[in-house]
Amino acid sequence: MNPHPFTCISRRAVLAALALCFAATPVLAQDYPAHPVKLVVPLTPGSGADIVARILSRKLQQMWNQTVLVENLPGAGGQIGTRRVVQAPADGLTLLVQSASHAANPAIYKKLPYDPQTDLIDVALLSTTPYVMVAASASPYKSVKDIADAAKAKPGALAFASAGVGSSTHLTAELFAQRAGISMMHVPFKGSPDAITDVAANRSVFYMAPLSTLGGMLTDDGRLSAIAVTSAQRVSTLPNVPTVAESGYPDVNIELWIGLWAPAGTKPAIIDKLSADLTTALQSPDVQAQFAKSGNSTRILKPEQFKAFVDSEIKTNKQLAQKAGIQVD
Repeated sequence: MNPHPFTCISRRAVLAALALCFAATPVLAQDYPAHPVKLVVPLTPGSGADIVARILSRKLQQMWNQTVLVENLPGAGGQIGTRRVVQAPADGLTLLVQSASHAANPAIYKKLPYDPQTDLIDVALLSTTPYVMVAASASPYKSVKDIADAAKAKPGALAFASAGVGSSTHLTAELFAQRAGISMMHVPFKGSPDAITDVAANRSVFYMAPLSTLGGMLTDDGRLSAIAVTSAQRVSTLPNVPTVAESGYPDVNIELWIGLWAPAGTKPAIIDKLSADLTTALQSPDVQAQFAKSGNSTRILKPEQFKAFVDSEIKTNKQLAQKAGIQVD
């Protein structure tokens, strides 16, 4: 007879419970998401991040057989929507889809209500798209050289539009100005649609528009002209438009990127599942076709690779913002 029957039973119970816990972990990851998922876009509808989020939401909904909603929460340079995700439960059901502005905000704002490098988990790079320097078709400026020469002749007199102070469109225009050795007035708007409207009306000289936000405006509308693209190579959909590098500024080689983040504390198993499912979605022919149509390209990065990429972007933006004197209290 066992002199310690309860000890024997308790050991067996503990071992059984531990076995169940370890067995349950992959099951929980496989079951994710068991509830509707919300993709928070801290930018206006029609922005580059919004377009990508809506394409992916439809695909993920199909893959998961679960509702995937897109919620636009613009304001304060993306801080409002980002903070919503930071404060959300770390269950993988509230995710952030944001542009390169996410890596610009630490360089622009003295006080952010969150730390983008510790309060969020970098999950995946979703897409890249070149910027297109657009001007009004009625504008007298038909080339990058025209704009640079005019700005040099009248320092600070000509204006460029952006999607907001510290936005990626703002920093890209500032990068061009620095490389060209010119000074221009900055006119910020509350998103790409308003900035495009301003330039089309021939008020601001140019806007560095993400290609994905232009749609058919360059061909159907007739009020906009493409001056140059910021990618290393010409874009297949705009074969006659030169790169900024071709136009005499080889150091201006930059693209808008869109990424996805989860709240800090989200379980590694959920992050791994998200990363794997996003890779599957991004590589699917239907998403590839929709991305190509909207001017986006995919570039797959694992979470640790994406984190290194974002950290590098933050460092670069801090240097650019400091040199341009861009800061918001």
